[in-house]
Amino acid sequence: MIERSDAVKEGVLQVAKLMVLSAITAPKGRGVDNVSARILDSMEELELLAKTMEELSGEYGDVFARDASNVRRSDAVVLIGCKIVDFKLKQPRELEIDLNLAMSLVNLGIAVGSAVKTASIHNVDNRVMYTVGIAAKKLGLLDADVILGVPLSATSKNIYFDRVWPPRT
Repeated sequence: MIERSDAVKEGVLQVAKLMVLSAITAPKGRGVDNVSARILDSMEELELLAKTMEELSGEYGDVFARDASNVRRSDAVVLIGCKIVDFKLKQPRELEIDLNLAMSLVNLGIAVGSAVKTASIHNVDNRVMYTVGIAAKKLGLLDADVILGVPLSATSKNIYFDRVWPPRT
């Protein structure tokens, strides 16, 4: 017999794995695979991430502490990042942005979009958080130049919406 809590935890972890699959198989600019991913699923990993986010809130604002609260209540966090790579593109003078940076971030955006679509299809609540990515980068959890984090939860009410900070008592 599998208890409800175990089934939910196992289900969320399976969806997290499918999200990584979606992220790494998402289309990439010029076929350059600069995307990486990792799943955090232990309470120890989530707590370390949340504590680091709280530490960063002093420098970057309360949104980091608010999001840390969500991370603590999550079943897992999927980290998706990208390396800024040379796409061997000729930079048009008319463009005032670095094409390598732009293409790298487009790849990341497509990968994250594909991953959260997968979570949604499987009814796992999620929210893309740059705050998670900043903390993950500080901790060296993923070999990437830019990281976004996607906390996952499966409860009767989505914990990532209707958020207020500080929490009401």
